[in-house]
Amino acid sequence: MDRHPDQKRAVQYLYPPIDPFDQRMLDVGQGHSVYVEQCGNPEGIPVVVLHGGPGGGCSPAMRRYFDPEVYRVILFDQRGCGRSRPHASVVDNTTWHLVADIEAIREVLKIDRWIVFGGSWGATLALVYAQAHPDHVSNMILRGVFLMTQSELDWFYGGGAGRFWPETWERFVAPIPEDERGDLIAAYHRRLFSGNMMQETQFGRTWSAWENALASIHSSGSSGESPGDYARAFARLENHYFINRGFLEFDGQILAHMDRIAHIPGVIVQGRYDMICPPHGAWELSRRWPKGELKLVRNAGHALSEPGISAELVRAMDDIAEARGLK
Repeated sequence: MDRHPDQKRAVQYLYPPIDPFDQRMLDVGQGHSVYVEQCGNPEGIPVVVLHGGPGGGCSPAMRRYFDPEVYRVILFDQRGCGRSRPHASVVDNTTWHLVADIEAIREVLKIDRWIVFGGSWGATLALVYAQAHPDHVSNMILRGVFLMTQSELDWFYGGGAGRFWPETWERFVAPIPEDERGDLIAAYHRRLFSGNMMQETQFGRTWSAWENALASIHSSGSSGESPGDYARAFARLENHYFINRGFLEFDGQILAHMDRIAHIPGVIVQGRYDMICPPHGAWELSRRWPKGELKLVRNAGHALSEPGISAELVRAMDDIAEARGLK
């Protein structure tokens, strides 16, 4: 099927595909090994890319937001997903394990300070990491902000987004008995961790389809069926983090700790019509971040690949390069 015209125009904003110059599996402890890759300029400005989900994994397309002559780009698959092992495992897999993994990668690669670039759950992780290790972060570029709050989970899994997409919401809730629909995260958790691989894959696909269907502003309300292994890992990891409220100490923790990173410059790129992570979170974040510039993109939803989102992300990275005299 041909791409939407706006998707064609988006390509002009992206840099050509680049291949990694370094790929490795890094042992991070507790039986976990994470896949790490580097691409671009080995002597360039270091930037670490944090993918969404949790459980989404990194992809070659994520390399295209950075000038390969300027940036040393580090991508990795977080615990349990992508090429990291063990696959789909939630054992010793929390936000704080991921923060420790990011630090382990930085130390192994002998990087003092780097730019942190993350979208959706990747924005959550970027903020938590920066608040824990502010001295190692030079800039932050965030997209489709998710603050890991109860109100955001209620919006997406409690029927808020479903009011805009009733037919898609019906497909999501239909497999769950009516007496369990008061807490869909818990209901799906019982099935995603049942020990029955067929059932876990089936419910993983339904869980993933709900989110995928709402990612783009051009969505028709349906999405193609994800491969079973991917859908199961994505759904298990995402559900595991959400049922544990991101393993944060209290609801609203990220906003409450913004004073820790008030000095770090950053850009927030947010789709005006983001159905997964509504703009209110990005707005509240910007109000508490003196050096965080909010870019609300009209005619855009949540997806990284949306034309307006892509353009602003590339512009933000080019602006940093220009400010450092490298463009």
